[in-house]
Order: sequence, then C-alpha cells, then structure tokens
Amino acid sequence: MDITQFSQINPPQRLLMGPGPINADPRVLRAMSSQLLGQYDPAMTHYMNEVMALYRGVFCTENRWTMLIDGTSRAGIEAVLVSAIRPGDKVLVPVFGRFGHLLCEIARRCRAEVHTLEVPWGEVFTPDQIEDAIKKVKPRLLLTVQGDTSTTMLQPLAELGEICRRHHVLFYTDATASIGGNALETDAWGLDAISAGMQKCLGGPSGTSPITLSDNMVDVIRQRKCVEEGIRTEAHSDGSEEMIYSNYFDLGMIMDYWGPERLNHHTEATTALFGARECARLILQEGLDNGIARHKLHGDALLAGIQHMGLETFGNLQYKMNNVLGVMIPQGVNGDLVRKLMLEDFGIEIGTSFGPLHGKVWRIGTMGYNARKDCVMQTLSALEAVLNHLGFNTVQGAAMQAAWDHYRHGSC
Repeated sequence: MDITQFSQINPPQRLLMGPGPINADPRVLRAMSSQLLGQYDPAMTHYMNEVMALYRGVFCTENRWTMLIDGTSRAGIEAVLVSAIRPGDKVLVPVFGRFGHLLCEIARRCRAEVHTLEVPWGEVFTPDQIEDAIKKVKPRLLLTVQGDTSTTMLQPLAELGEICRRHHVLFYTDATASIGGNALETDAWGLDAISAGMQKCLGGPSGTSPITLSDNMVDVIRQRKCVEEGIRTEAHSDGSEEMIYSNYFDLGMIMDYWGPERLNHHTEATTALFGARECARLILQEGLDNGIARHKLHGDALLAGIQHMGLETFGNLQYKMNNVLGVMIPQGVNGDLVRKLMLEDFGIEIGTSFGPLHGKVWRIGTMGYNARKDCVMQTLSALEAVLNHLGFNTVQGAAMQAAWDHYRHGSC
C-alpha cells in the first residue's frame, strides 16, 4: 500500500441546505475536540448526568430517563421499539411519508403485528382519524413520526396523548427532524417515548440519538429486564416478561448504565456525548421558544422567496415543518442537474426526495446552525441563478426582495 495516496481529511467547503445533515455549530465541533475520559471517571459520569438534565429541558419533560443512545437517529428509534414491543404486540403506525414506513419496517423486525393508516404524501392525520383506527385495531402502541422530511409535513400530536390514555395505548414519536425547530411538549402532550437525532435542528453531527421515556414506558421495559452474564450478580433478577431481543439496544441495561449503578453496558462515545451536551446547552441558552421562532422566521423567508421565484411548493403548507420546504421541480427542468450545479458552482447542497416524490420535489432545509438570514439569501440567489442559466426565467431579484421584505417585518 502506498500510504502517500491517503492525504489528511480536508472536506470541501459546503453550505448544507438540504433536509439534513446540516453544518454543525462551530461551538459543537470545538466541544467535540476535547480529550477523552474514562467511562467511569467522575468527570465523565458528571457530564452524563448533565446531559440528562439538559435534554429534559430540550424535550420539555420531567422524565428521569432522558439520555443518549450511541448511534444515529435510527438507533434511537430501534432502541425504543425493540425494548417496548413484545413479539405479537399490535402496533398502529400512521404513515404519511417515508419514515412512517421505516417505523413499520423496524416494528416488523421486532415481530409486532403492524397495522397502518395512510394518507397521500403531503397531508397529515386528524386526531379523529387516528382515534377511529385505535378503536378498530386496539393496538398496544401508537408509533408516530412528528416531522417527516420526505414530505416536509409536521403531524399534530397535541391531542393524541389524551386519546392514547383513554384507550390504554403507549404513545411514541420519532422527532428526529422536528425537535428544536418546532414545538414538542413531551409531558403536556402525554408522550411515553420520544427519540431524536442531532443532525437537523439540534445543530450537531449525526451519531447520537437523545431519547426520553415516561414512567409508564420504563415500567414496560423493566418487565423485560435481563442482565447479561459476566456482570450479573445475585442481586439481579429477570423481569416477568419475554427478554428484549437486542443486547446493544436493550434500554433496561442502558438505563442501568446511565443510572447510579453504572452497570457496564458499552463504552460511552465520549466525543459524541460532548457534542450532544453542547447542542443542548446552546439550545437552552438561546431559549427553546426563541429557537423555534428563529426556525420559523427563516423557513418563512425561504418560502416567500421560493414563491416569488415562480416556483410551486409541495404539500399542505398549513402543516409544513418550520425547518424544511418542499419545492416542486418545474416542468422541463432537470432537477438533478440543478442540484449538481448548486453544489459544484456555489458549494450549496439541497435535497431531492424519496419514493413517489423522487425527481419531482427539491427539499430545502433551514435548520440548526443554518437557520440564518445569510444562508437563506445565498441559497435563493444561487437557485435563481442556476434556474435562469438553464432557461427557466424568473423575475430577476423578486425572490430576494420577498425575503428581504419578510425579514423587515420579522424579528430575530
């Protein structure tokens, strides 16, 4: 092997304005450059406790078991589902985009009996639709996605917790794409479990998944308790129900690791934890409501610019996430070529979509560290230039002026 062919990593400069990941906040990157600690060093366990406290603020909860799963946002989803779903359990999944299908996929691998409720992509569900399905299916768990980036839609959740309580259903949501940029009230809305990801509105790199669990969900998980051989003592006893069929994602053992017993489970991802801690600290320093307002301000400025560029948007804008916008690719325009020129000539990345929307929709994100005026203005300017270069004529400057007008009447 010629080692000289492997140069030091030096990624090209990019402005990531797609549906995620986004550019990490420089303060998060600085935190992640800190030296490692041993996993039981008192300084390390202190940081773990701080992470739990900080993410209670981010999730708007008093839940004791608010912690990190080491792995991408999908790891958080899988940890919750494999720990909560017993083989044969009925689950109900309202699907309004790709990531509802992902919940079905993971639930099937947990050997659940999966029931779905579907609406066309670009729409969301009413509480009555979900309650009617709960009455019919009688599931043990309701598995939802709050914000599905494939469609850019935000599913209203505020009324679902009360419905789930009345029907004795555990209530979970995947908030990977929405948390930090849209309202999410864990306790007030009656959620039993939430998992999230760092690479969108939280402003960090992918690789850590914050989760929070209600007391009811913890009781369900504890009933499946199984401490592995080698660390098990006479003081440990198994739960009364079937064991969790994953070792790495066994939330019972992970709680024992994050709790006062500090029972060995895995070696904590120190660098990722430092980054996640800084993400939460920055969000709470800004103020959760202020951060949500910032995402709305810049998301709406982008929307105004896109509309005045003569482009159509996708989906029901009443339910659009603050942080991602779906833009219909105009007839006769090569959407992939537009994305290629944006990246190569301007260093700006925007996204396409999945499934039935692939090649029909661009997805443009304004989230986390990139929910800023300069990012919006650069993206609008570059997109307009590329479209005109390819023969799609716009009213020159109209998009930029619309964004400026929005900012003039906004705040942040």
